[in-house]
Amino acid sequence: MNTPLQPAEELALIDRELVQLDARRAHLLGRRDWLLHLLRMPAPAPPVAGAVPGTAPKAPAPSAQTVLLTLGAVLLAVAALAFTLVGWGSLGIVGRSAVLALLTTAAAAVPTLLLRRGLRSTAESVVAVALLLTLLDVYALHVVALPDTDPVAYAAWAAAALAALWAGYAVAPGRLRLPPVAAICAAQLPLPLAAAAAGADVAEGGWALLATAALDATLAVLVVRRAVRIPAASAAGLLGAGALTAALAAAVDSPGSVGPAALLAAAALLGVAVAWRAPKAWAAAVVGGLAGVSAVGALLPAGAGAGWAVAARVAVACALAAAVVRAPALPEPVRRGLLRAGVWTAVLAGLWAVPAAAVLLVSRLGVLTEVWAATTPHAEGITRGVALPVILLLVAAALARPAGALPARESRVAAVVCGWAALFTAPMLTALPVAGVLGAQLAVTAAAGAVALRVPARAVAGAAGVCAVVGALNLSVAALDGRAATFAVLGLLGVGGASAAAYGPAARPLRAGGAVAAVSYAAALLGALGALTGLSPAWIGVGLLALPAVVAAVGPRLGPVRGAAEAASVGVGVAAVALGAGDPTLLALVLALGGVICAGAALRPERRAALWAAGALGVLATWVRLGASGVTVPEAYTLPVTVLALAVGVLRRRREPATASWPAYGPGLAATLLPSLWALWADPHWLRPLLLGLGALAVTLVGARRGLRAPLLLGGAALAAVALHELAPYVVQLVGALPRWLPPALVGALLLAVGATYEKRLRDARRLRGALGRLR
Repeated sequence: MNTPLQPAEELALIDRELVQLDARRAHLLGRRDWLLHLLRMPAPAPPVAGAVPGTAPKAPAPSAQTVLLTLGAVLLAVAALAFTLVGWGSLGIVGRSAVLALLTTAAAAVPTLLLRRGLRSTAESVVAVALLLTLLDVYALHVVALPDTDPVAYAAWAAAALAALWAGYAVAPGRLRLPPVAAICAAQLPLPLAAAAAGADVAEGGWALLATAALDATLAVLVVRRAVRIPAASAAGLLGAGALTAALAAAVDSPGSVGPAALLAAAALLGVAVAWRAPKAWAAAVVGGLAGVSAVGALLPAGAGAGWAVAARVAVACALAAAVVRAPALPEPVRRGLLRAGVWTAVLAGLWAVPAAAVLLVSRLGVLTEVWAATTPHAEGITRGVALPVILLLVAAALARPAGALPARESRVAAVVCGWAALFTAPMLTALPVAGVLGAQLAVTAAAGAVALRVPARAVAGAAGVCAVVGALNLSVAALDGRAATFAVLGLLGVGGASAAAYGPAARPLRAGGAVAAVSYAAALLGALGALTGLSPAWIGVGLLALPAVVAAVGPRLGPVRGAAEAASVGVGVAAVALGAGDPTLLALVLALGGVICAGAALRPERRAALWAAGALGVLATWVRLGASGVTVPEAYTLPVTVLALAVGVLRRRREPATASWPAYGPGLAATLLPSLWALWADPHWLRPLLLGLGALAVTLVGARRGLRAPLLLGGAALAAVALHELAPYVVQLVGALPRWLPPALVGALLLAVGATYEKRLRDARRLRGALGRLR
């Protein structure tokens, strides 16, 4: 550390700065103690403005007028309660009506006085009592003056009168909130009750609901007052929903009738009109658009079928959306709502049609029960099902350009799926021959694959790729009905997969999928060829191994799709093993050939890991062949594993000399020693103990000679176990011949000897542990 100052000058400078730092630290510590003292003191209560110190603030004195009004209201309530409980029963019906009328008039007059004095809450309470009394007055009038009138018709007229009365009362006394709400609630009843009294059917009842909803919507749009607008809008929504439900029910009961269609059209006009006047009511335009679409569908006759009814609605929805797009002068709420109505109609139709198409495709799985039986009829479909692809095409057209009604990416993906489903299922629903159906579907599958490879948008390309895969699998199943169709379809699909894998500009996942398809269809062709020539499944499995061999040979030339092709070839190998499972001899051949293929692949540096698979397959092949030959000696199964594992351990220690002996040699030695020791105790002959003992001795000596812990310990333990096995009968005989007191005495003497020389034995154990620790 070099500085321009002399050492003495720099030392003095450092001392001065340290003194300043100490002074600053002392100041900050004092300030900290003072702040902690303030925080520990109780906080004084904030003073009240205008309050005298030492005195509590006084609450404002209650108004004398408020007290009097409250007491008066309580007394009136008590008097009314007493009259109701005591004197009401002594009056006749006329007297009761007169009393109710008098009470109603008084209750209606009191809120005006209360509002002048600013008692709005009290006025609202009294108004509630007045409104309740008007209901009782209406009931009394029916009982006294009009007892023979139809109750439903009287209720309709009474509701209209009460609505008008309460509406007028809402204006007279001032801005009370309860009267307009009550008036709107009463106004909902006259027309529906009148329709019910007249015996109207479902459609006529719907007209009554719609007319009432139109009045409510008019109030909600024209009146600014919140107490009127909100309940009117809520009532319009509820009654409009009821009218639509009635119209749809009538359309289902009598399809092709003009009445339900007219009701739906009127509801559509109402919804659009509301959205036209209200800037935020685009939901009303959505409902109107859906009602208009349903109105057109309701005009179709009953014989058209559900499919064509849905198709007509989707066509109208597409036309509606196109018209709205070309009409920029429409108000934004109307434009937004009608667009959403058109798109949502298409979405609902798609949710109805896509499962139907899926069921049609799944029905082809029945071919698997009778492969090459040629049971497919000349015409796969029936013409009356043509509505399904028409619906799917219309849905695809509507979703291709949703104009903001749906997210662009999701709508285009749905359009691709619906368009593919329409084109793929259309040949199945026409009178084409089987060859024509398969040819058309192959063309559609190829087109989907081309879209997946060439379209830059990932979402659309992925959807098209999935559609191509689903179509290929469905075609593969359908082609199994005939021999010629099987070879033609599988061959063309394999060529298509290879073409996709070789198309350089495509994304890597799509090319990898093409490689997997090419390998899979090549394996399917080999399997079909073997079945055609009458080979057994096991020999077909042997033939399938030619494909992994080819892939392993040309692997470096496959470029970026090499991994996918090799993974597919591994799947082919697994299928070959599964086919050979019924014949142990051929299964051993399949496993051995698989090991040879893996060993050949492992010759390349980047595929060294295949050497493990080669060894495992070789061992499995040996085991299967021994089992097929009836060999039960465990060493015949374990020695190949030991040889292979020890060879791998030797190679590993040569490459990494620091590797310990346990991971290098322990698994291989244990693979033979442990099963042989287990079999030793059940073997009454002398050959296995002799051979196992010699082998264990050799392993022990090698471990001691080379300083390897694993061979030394495992071989020594196995040698001790063999010796114990051989000496066990003689030890048992000796123990049986000795007196019974001698074994405990010998054990006691041994313990005494060990205890007397404990320190020496402990040092010996430590030296042994150190010696073992120095081994590798």
